[in-house]
Amino acid sequence: MARDYASRCSLSPVRKTWLVAAAILLVAQGIGAQKVRVEEELEAYPTESVDLRCQFIDGSSKTKLTQVSWIWEPIDGQRDNIAVYHPIYGQSFPNLSFRDRVVFLQNSLENPSIRISNLRMADAGRYTCEYATYPTGNEQGTTTLTMLAKPKNSAKVVTVQAGSKSVVVAQCEAADGKPAATIKWLASVGGNHSTSTTSAPDGTVTVRSEYRLVPTPADDGRDVMCMVEQRTQEQPWVNTVKLSVEYPPSVSIEGYDYNWFIGRSDAALLCLASANPEPTTVTWTTASGSLPDTVEVDGNKLIVRKVDDAVNTTFICEAKNKHGASRHQITTIVTEALEDPSSAGVVAGAIIGSLLALLLVVALIAVLLTRCRRQQRRGYPSSGDSIATGSGGSNGGDYGNKARLLFSGTSNKSSKNGTGANNNGPIYTYREGCDATGTLTEKANDFHHHHLHHASIGNPPSAHDILLSGDMDEPERGKFDLDDSMEEEEERYDRFGGIPVGGNMLPPAYHVRRGHGGEEEVDVYLDDDMESQRDGSVISRTAIYV
Repeated sequence: MARDYASRCSLSPVRKTWLVAAAILLVAQGIGAQKVRVEEELEAYPTESVDLRCQFIDGSSKTKLTQVSWIWEPIDGQRDNIAVYHPIYGQSFPNLSFRDRVVFLQNSLENPSIRISNLRMADAGRYTCEYATYPTGNEQGTTTLTMLAKPKNSAKVVTVQAGSKSVVVAQCEAADGKPAATIKWLASVGGNHSTSTTSAPDGTVTVRSEYRLVPTPADDGRDVMCMVEQRTQEQPWVNTVKLSVEYPPSVSIEGYDYNWFIGRSDAALLCLASANPEPTTVTWTTASGSLPDTVEVDGNKLIVRKVDDAVNTTFICEAKNKHGASRHQITTIVTEALEDPSSAGVVAGAIIGSLLALLLVVALIAVLLTRCRRQQRRGYPSSGDSIATGSGGSNGGDYGNKARLLFSGTSNKSSKNGTGANNNGPIYTYREGCDATGTLTEKANDFHHHHLHHASIGNPPSAHDILLSGDMDEPERGKFDLDDSMEEEEERYDRFGGIPVGGNMLPPAYHVRRGHGGEEEVDVYLDDDMESQRDGSVISRTAIYV
């Protein structure tokens, strides 16, 4: 129908122009008529003060001001004058509730601003500054005063008993705030919350929130956070509370190390009881009833003065509080006394010493075997061979497999270092097992051509002829003693790596002998191994002594 009416009653362009002009005129008149300047809205807090400003503006100066009044209009009440100013009759405060709290800042009709002190929440409302003028009549301007109130925030825990039903475990409240606050919960215990609101006659609002869950012993002591947000607060208010869940004791026993032996004096057991509230009593007993005489109790601690067979039993600890009792038991096993630690140390020391001695013996045997093998490689006679009588072996003249006798023919001068005239003399060797009497072979030291020659020159001299000769006295015979320094020198010659002091290194002498199979075998000797004798002969030291 509205569309049909609009289609039938369409406005002409001239008529539209007149309507727009009329609207502009009305606006201009409204602007021109607003001659009272005030603040549209103010906020204030209880117990504080607020200034309500008012000013009359008249550009033509033709308006006569007669009187000004401040009128208060509560949010849900009647209008009432709270302050009046007349240039002749002065000031007046008709409302008793404002009489002692309102004053004019200036005694002037043009600026009749007032101040309200000791504000109350009930002072919220509309305040109108109204002029009585001539000839235009009354002029006014209105300010809305909003009263704000910071809430009184609080949070508390509610002590509960562990159970299977959901109950309130914490509460949070934002009381007497304006506007109403918002409450939030931050928790990890898996509960939920509910919120309620209560308004007061003065316009304030109280918000309450409750946190609920099914309490368990594990929830005791856990944190729950309440957060309050409200317009008057610069930042959210946060408070953390710890839940209080009461439950009967849960008991455990600690301290048993499975090493209670007879005579031990530092054994003890500790009874630990987890409960809320704390246990009122802790009692120690045994499976047979009373405690052994060697045991004493100090609170929740059981002390064994000396372990004996009497404590080879089952100990029981019982704890009680107002919600119930709980017990725990442990069986202790007593063993024989352990060995004295010092004796164990002695035994360990003895074992270690024995092992070290055994290692020393093994090392000594290894050294001796090495030395013996080295002597055998050099051709020394073994300790079982006879070198004095020639009757130690099956052949009568047994000097060992590699015993060597070296002599010189006619020269009377020789040098220990191999620099004399006897260096090229004949070399004699006795080979064990060749025949009944043995065989002596000789060879000239023709090193330059390396030609090996040998000849038989009769029966070899016996050890008796060499050692027990009447021509040698005891000091001369002592020259054949073999010491370590001589062995080291011989080792150097064996390797052909050293040069003896006082002479040059001579080439080795070679000796060819007939083996068991008829094959020729070659021995190498050093001429410098010779020792000159009184009769002018030269004898190898290694061929006589081991």
